[in-house]
Amino acid sequence: MLKLQGVSAGYGGTEIIRNVSLEVNKGEVVTIVGANGAGKTTTLRTICGIVKPKSGSIEFEGRRVDGLRSDEIVAAGITMVPEGRQLFPHLSVRDNLLMGSYQRSARAMANQRMDEVLQIFPRVKERIEQMAGSLSGGEQQMVAIARGLMSNPALLMFDEPSLGLSPVLMSQVFDVIDQIVALGRTVLIVEQNIVHTLKIADRGYVLENGEITMSGTGQELLENPHIKKAYLGI
Repeated sequence: MLKLQGVSAGYGGTEIIRNVSLEVNKGEVVTIVGANGAGKTTTLRTICGIVKPKSGSIEFEGRRVDGLRSDEIVAAGITMVPEGRQLFPHLSVRDNLLMGSYQRSARAMANQRMDEVLQIFPRVKERIEQMAGSLSGGEQQMVAIARGLMSNPALLMFDEPSLGLSPVLMSQVFDVIDQIVALGRTVLIVEQNIVHTLKIADRGYVLENGEITMSGTGQELLENPHIKKAYLGI
């Protein structure tokens, strides 16, 4: 479904990721793990078109997308739930969700998508008329995920979904991701919480200093001695 081949990208003259190659197949949960500053977020932003690759190619469902604008990439079926949620705090939860269906192709189905999304997120339904900024951190994260689903993406990408959440709320977020996968969505996750992520991932890639250094199934990476020593302190 998604294929990056030899992608390098960065900001200005600074190269953040180098020669990154990875694949995400339909129906999979794939994760990119690594330390803070390794280039994980830059990888997602490059896929989304926010950062333009300096070299390499990005294909989605057999089509080159690395030359498209961000809105065109969303229309093609890729949506990202950004780090830090990035809601509109002075708008209602309802209006924040509708912002996720701004694409012309999604607008006609916005009400139907809203009903479907609120079935997955009953707490969001309870808060639908509240200002987004009045919600707890966990509730805001649920709204951000729900907003991402409003565009009916084929591939949903998460950038640090557990950032700033308590262990209980973190578990709830990963439970929701499990539900989304059960509905047939394909998921790509960037996350520092390696144990939680690798447990739910079909496959994972390790990104270190801007380069992919290792890949394997989630279980293989959890059992890898380098992963245990470098990231789990074992």
